Amino acid sequence: MADPSPPPPLEVLGEMRERLGELGVPEPVRSGRDPFRVLVSTVVSLRTRDAVTARVAPQVLDLAPDPGSMARVDPERLSKVLRPAGFYRRKAGQLIALAREVERRFEGRVPDDLEDLLSLPGVGRKTANYVLGMAFGVPSICVDVHVHRVSNRLGLVQTSTPERTEAALEELFPPRIWSSINHVMVRFGQRVCRPVGPLCGECSFGEWCPEASSAGGSGKEAN
Repeated sequence: MADPSPPPPLEVLGEMRERLGELGVPEPVRSGRDPFRVLVSTVVSLRTRDAVTARVAPQVLDLAPDPGSMARVDPERLSKVLRPAGFYRRKAGQLIALAREVERRFEGRVPDDLEDLLSLPGVGRKTANYVLGMAFGVPSICVDVHVHRVSNRLGLVQTSTPERTEAALEELFPPRIWSSINHVMVRFGQRVCRPVGPLCGECSFGEWCPEASSAGGSGKEAN
């Protein structure tokens, strides 16, 4: 019978990294990155595959590398560049609107405060936390669909919304690793603990994971 209690959270995260190999090594989290580039890349990435983001985001930033130029860019030209990333007109409008707000309210500098970031057009907690962690080195947990699904599936948390997942994970993990949680759980959720057909038979958590127990460890479809 599967043990319903998982190992300590840090051990679980460590096993995810080991399973992923090099893919589980987070990109260094440090201050000094251009916050506007991080913010733009994050907006481009919404509902977009990593490979597409990696190609499109640099093109967007070549066109408008700072808030001032983004605020004045031609919407149609920006939409054309964004088209491969999907939702291109919406993303173009959002990027222009938030750039104008950064220019108007923050003297052309992306703010390093959560509430200020959330006040920008179209910026939610996921985007704001990612920018805080990756651009400013502020400990923050970016909870997307993968982080929410994986942490609940494994029984690390029992939450109904990403916001509650964020708060619960903050209680489980020390602040020093908050900003790396998204990197590890996203890749684990994409490659092992998939939304449909999770690879339970290839996962080292099968002895205690509630999902593996209910699926018989066979990787059957899961919601």
